[in-house]
Amino acid sequence: MSLLNNRVLLKLSSIGLVPQIVVGIIAGCLLAVLAPDFAQSLSILGTFFVSALKAVAPILVFVLVASAIANQKVSSDVSLKPIVGLYFFGTLMAAFIAVVLSFLFPSTLTLDLAGATANPPQGLMEVLNTLLFKIVVNPIDAIAQGNFIGILAWGIGLGFAMKKSSESSKLFMFDISQAISTIVKLVIRLAPIGILGLVANTVATTGFTTMGEYGHLVAVLLSAMLVIALVINPIIVFALTRKNPYPLVFTCLRESGITAFFTRSSAANIPVNMALCEKLGLDENVYSISIPLGATVNMAGAAITITVLTLAAAHTLGMQIDFGTAILLSVVASISACGASGVAGGSLLLIPLACGLFGITDDIAMQVVAIGFVIGVIQDSAETALNSSTDVVFSAAASQYVANKAG
Repeated sequence: MSLLNNRVLLKLSSIGLVPQIVVGIIAGCLLAVLAPDFAQSLSILGTFFVSALKAVAPILVFVLVASAIANQKVSSDVSLKPIVGLYFFGTLMAAFIAVVLSFLFPSTLTLDLAGATANPPQGLMEVLNTLLFKIVVNPIDAIAQGNFIGILAWGIGLGFAMKKSSESSKLFMFDISQAISTIVKLVIRLAPIGILGLVANTVATTGFTTMGEYGHLVAVLLSAMLVIALVINPIIVFALTRKNPYPLVFTCLRESGITAFFTRSSAANIPVNMALCEKLGLDENVYSISIPLGATVNMAGAAITITVLTLAAAHTLGMQIDFGTAILLSVVASISACGASGVAGGSLLLIPLACGLFGITDDIAMQVVAIGFVIGVIQDSAETALNSSTDVVFSAAASQYVANKAG
């Protein structure tokens, strides 16, 4: 019997994280139906997973952002400037579309609100006031208290301060970020059992209505990503090239997006994108830099995820968010997305930063992060497909724009 159990465990460990999460979701639903009392006792697994995320997220954001800025290579090639501009503008537009769809189709989540407190802002000026004073805090206190706005500010500041430091110091910072990322990957490996506990307890307690909530959330996320891929990106390409944008857009979705959907890693899709750029006849001196850079900073899908899930948390708590405040969230989400971790589900760990703008506590934010891992079976794949295919779309469009100006 023990030999059989070992074989089952070895088989499960050999398959990818997404199939394991799917198994966890199915097993959680079955346990909730067949043994509801036992299923509710498994809530400890979900609580443990959420606590692990809560512990690792602050230090991850701080170190990752500081390392990325400190080790950023400065290029003098002016042809990269329009591409970088497109990366940020596209990410900002993605967050804006996510705000619009979240207002039109608000999402409500089933969360454990026992003992939870929220301090909703009264308007844009209060949000700006909160933002300002959360920046000027002691960095140790920011990390200890999960003040992600302060963490991001100190990470950016330290990163720029270290740009003039020695190469050995920059390398040390990079090694630290890699080590922290390794720990995060270990925590994320706990996702299947954590999600098993969360789904089992939630379904046993509230029934299958939560599955409908998750479906609605996924629909809003995917709709926003489709609008960016099939409407906004083509408009941007047409504005730059004055040509029919859809042949380029569909080529990138087919040859880059599909691969990225299954690899769920923009970094792993870099060789695919490089080969596609060569096929499109782009300048190698440009795309050899723009594609790896895009895998780091071009995060439209991540901005959508951060925005939609944060506004879902705010709506669940009954907060009345005005549109101007939500647009500010778009800006924060765009900046945060550029610091998203390279590990699967990395953008989810930045949701507490955006939640902090609305006075949503870390306990609530991390429950939303956990829900993000449940829907991540679809969300993370679609997010990566959008991010990666857009790298090539913008590289090609900007290259054509520069060539037209030169001609």
